[in-house]
Amino acid sequence: MYRLPYRKHGRSRAINAENPKGEKGRGGMAASPLGSSRKGRPCLLDLAPGSITLLGEIEGCGEINHIWITVDNKTSDADCFILRDLILRMYWDGEELPSVEVPLGDFFCCGFGEEYKVTSEPIVMVPKRGFNSYFDMPFRKGAKITLENQHKNPIPAFFYQIDYNLYDALPDDTEYFHAQWRRQPITEKKKDYVILDGVKGKGTYVGTFLGIQTLERYWWGEGEVKFYIDGDQEYPTICGTGTEDYFGGSWSFAKYDEKGRTIEDTYSTAYLGYPFYSKQDGIVMNPYHNDDVPPMRAFYRFHIPDPIFFEEDLRVTVQQIGVCYNGLFERQDDYCSVAYWYQTEPHQEFPELPSKEDRWPR
Repeated sequence: MYRLPYRKHGRSRAINAENPKGEKGRGGMAASPLGSSRKGRPCLLDLAPGSITLLGEIEGCGEINHIWITVDNKTSDADCFILRDLILRMYWDGEELPSVEVPLGDFFCCGFGEEYKVTSEPIVMVPKRGFNSYFDMPFRKGAKITLENQHKNPIPAFFYQIDYNLYDALPDDTEYFHAQWRRQPITEKKKDYVILDGVKGKGTYVGTFLGIQTLERYWWGEGEVKFYIDGDQEYPTICGTGTEDYFGGSWSFAKYDEKGRTIEDTYSTAYLGYPFYSKQDGIVMNPYHNDDVPPMRAFYRFHIPDPIFFEEDLRVTVQQIGVCYNGLFERQDDYCSVAYWYQTEPHQEFPELPSKEDRWPR
């Protein structure tokens, strides 16, 4: 809504399987058994293993405002890791290195190859696997979006639409959208998990998706999220008070069952959420955070009303600290994350994406 009074002189376009170049007056031209222009090519078919599919290539100056995607989450052998095996990449202004490189599900805040509802302002996932992004993604010379299928089987059907506007020019201080995925299967004691590092230039940090599979007993969420800004070394400029605090929660997200045992409560709001806890095929595997079975959790925090600005460089980390009856203790858990930010180009090369096997949840 906040954009409606502005940029009224753009030229609106959309790319999908029926209009892969987003050409004016050429939408929905494919024919079906119902006749011409009657839902003739609504999706891409049979994306082969190892293939890289060009979802969209745009020439000129503009801004992507919305991306919608849906895909079957199982192939013929009922493998459940497709959302981690598909890699989404985005390139701006002819760059060779991607500014976005993230497993498809994680980009939309659905970690572990799982699917669940997310209701935030920039990212929405609605039943049944309706992935939506409303991040503004500007470009001055062009944009390219690709999808790599690292799954062992073909993807039978892939549906998508990229909605964008073309403009004559963008403001000089316009920054480019970036997103990066990381994972550390076993964190090191007394060494913070790195959400983002190696960022050079001027920019704005706008969001964190964090997935945690706890590998130890007791409460896990005492670790502080830290932002090292513009030359910070030993100590950060911004340091929070705990992991659940960073995601807007408190007191272990606690609610209690009829026996007085603590259960973590989930939520999804415009800018922060805890949308997923220990579910597999719709079953709560372990609702009690003091039990021995290691559950999975997913969180997001979008710094849209409260952006983190940097002029030279940025590093973002989170500690692994728990608490039990004997007090605070250092933990080792399985962490993965997506960092979302804007910055001036060129950007630094991302760390190499782990193999698909190293991306799979345990």
